[in-house]
Amino acid sequence: MNASDYLDLPHVAQARGEVALPGSKSISNRVLLLAALAEGVTEIAGLLDSDDTRVMLAALRQLGVQVDDHGAGRVSVHGATPFPSSQADLFLGNAGTAFRPLTAALALMGGEYRLSGVPRMHERPIGDLVDALRGLGAQVDYLGQDGYPPLRIGPGAPRGDAPVRVQGGVSSQFLTALLLASPLLARAAGREVAIEVVGDLISKPYIEITLNLMARYGVAVRREGWQRFTVPADAAYRSPGSILVEGDASTASYFLALGAIGGGPLRVTGVGVDSIQGDVAFADTLRAMGVTIEAGPGWLQSSGVRVARGERLRAFDEDFNLIPDAAMTAAALALYADGPCRLRNIGSWRVKETDRIHAMHTELAKLGAQVESGPDWLRITPPAAGQWRDAHIGTWDDHRMAMCFSLAAFGPAAVRILDPGCVSKTFPGYFDVYASLVGS
Repeated sequence: MNASDYLDLPHVAQARGEVALPGSKSISNRVLLLAALAEGVTEIAGLLDSDDTRVMLAALRQLGVQVDDHGAGRVSVHGATPFPSSQADLFLGNAGTAFRPLTAALALMGGEYRLSGVPRMHERPIGDLVDALRGLGAQVDYLGQDGYPPLRIGPGAPRGDAPVRVQGGVSSQFLTALLLASPLLARAAGREVAIEVVGDLISKPYIEITLNLMARYGVAVRREGWQRFTVPADAAYRSPGSILVEGDASTASYFLALGAIGGGPLRVTGVGVDSIQGDVAFADTLRAMGVTIEAGPGWLQSSGVRVARGERLRAFDEDFNLIPDAAMTAAALALYADGPCRLRNIGSWRVKETDRIHAMHTELAKLGAQVESGPDWLRITPPAAGQWRDAHIGTWDDHRMAMCFSLAAFGPAAVRILDPGCVSKTFPGYFDVYASLVGS
């Protein structure tokens, strides 16, 4: 095994300092697509530089969209609808925030496209979105297993003569994809477009991000609860001129967690009380665990216990349906709780970059925790004194697994992170920033 294949984390006892967050992945890829679909040129600042945004940028350029890179997270996107290239073979890695919305947008443009990704992307379901698009008359074919990528999109003739129906219980990205593409359908049909959610919608805060950004580009969606969304007949995206991408609230969770178990204070900038991202609610989870949280416009700060001195966080039993990504950080913090912790309503973990319930169960148990899990829940009893075990932590090609388990270095066991480079999906420099904030 080469040294680059793993990272040995030294034992640490404290964490404090300040970190400027990289841009939000969810906002970055949404804004890139909106800018490409909009009339005019959009100057984007604060754009995340990561694997997921790189595949979206590459795809847009391949589709004929002009994107000027000014460096330091600044790009200019020249809108062009329909996209100049009516044929393309797109590779989208493991980026759900690129694959799902591009599928919907391209299916409504009438060209011929192939979309593929890494093997794990071909295991992540997309059938609910394809069913909705086929219901509109779009031609979308599976090139492998039914219900999963890769896909071929043909020159169908979409129509908007009935409500679009989509299942809400597997991934909110399917509804986001349809919402982002809906002005194309409204234009083609010459009438308003209604999207109806079948069943209960998960991860609602991510839909709020989508609606907020659509409004910034001039399309106001009428929402009736979480079951029906109506896009006006004259909907058309227009560039706001410039837009700043917030810092990533999911990424903020790792640093706030460092302050929670390393004493702090640890401040993150780029996201705060004015955020449009639901994962800022992770601060409320930390408060319930006994952590002091301060917040203002564009910043959050945590000050907590010192687990190296034997202090403990308060155990929790919480429904994490609204913040599934940040919930992974809570699972890692359960190692330092004063009793068993339970995460509920996290079934969406099963279809993420890996099966996160299984992966978390496996890796937490390696450290000596007693772990139980079910279809949509995880129960973690922290290791008692003397029960911690040295562990080689598998990251399962999942950036969030790697970042979450950096928190294990506060325990007494020796921790090795396997394939630390997987953090490049959203935060290539994570471990360097982490090392600058912690100490023995």
